[in-house]
Amino acid sequence: MTWRAMLLIPAALVGVAAVLLALLWFGQRSMVFQPDTSEVVDADQVTDGGRDLTLHTADDLELGAWLLPPDEEADRDTAVLYAPGNAANRESRIGIAEEMTARGFTVLLMDYRGYGGNPGSPTEEGLARDAVAAAEALEDEGFPPERTLYFGESIGTGVVARLQSTHPPAGALLRSPFPDFVEVAREHYGFLPVGTLLRDRFPVTEYLSGSSVPITVLYGSVDRVVPSALSAEVAEETGNLREEVVLEGVDHNDPEMFGAPVADALEDLADHAID
Repeated sequence: MTWRAMLLIPAALVGVAAVLLALLWFGQRSMVFQPDTSEVVDADQVTDGGRDLTLHTADDLELGAWLLPPDEEADRDTAVLYAPGNAANRESRIGIAEEMTARGFTVLLMDYRGYGGNPGSPTEEGLARDAVAAAEALEDEGFPPERTLYFGESIGTGVVARLQSTHPPAGALLRSPFPDFVEVAREHYGFLPVGTLLRDRFPVTEYLSGSSVPITVLYGSVDRVVPSALSAEVAEETGNLREEVVLEGVDHNDPEMFGAPVADALEDLADHAID
């Protein structure tokens, strides 16, 4: 190999690296957001008294959501805005939503843009607008902020953390939160310069550090998606922590994360935060 050819090798490698980084930059949202885009059934087909709602966003999207009524005998006259994680759609959350309605909560189970047959494509800014539209819809349904709790799940904790900073509720429960989504990305793609590349950052602790909203942080002790140490850091840095709940031996998507332990923690938060 001649010296000229040897000089060309580093240049070729730089070119390949540049192409890979460009692909990651433009394709990263398909790695972060994994929506089930299929249409969902009507709300009254999944629970008695369920209603379909249309959320109207500031950028003129109309998004489908469900409003699920509480058990009549347990009705707390309190609503929960449910901000889901980054995958599937609202049909997959009906089990945990019904755990909440059984405890007397009205539940607005939203789908973000691009999920569940909704128009648009998910981004951090887009999800923030979707959540504001959900909060406004709950007010229209007769649930003012002082009678509303936010529940955020995984990436939904980033959505809820931001929402509570502009539209403060009575309280918020964060399930499997992270300080900043960059930290999660580093856990899974540490060989990449994610701090530079990541476009959607969801800086949870930035929004919570000075918050006066009562916050419950819940996570599993063996979470392999959002490591428990990251969620513990959120609890430590939250300005108005109500409770830190650790589910021992539970992973990110184990049944407990979609069942009674989460609804119980929400009920405890409501007992503290709502008169």
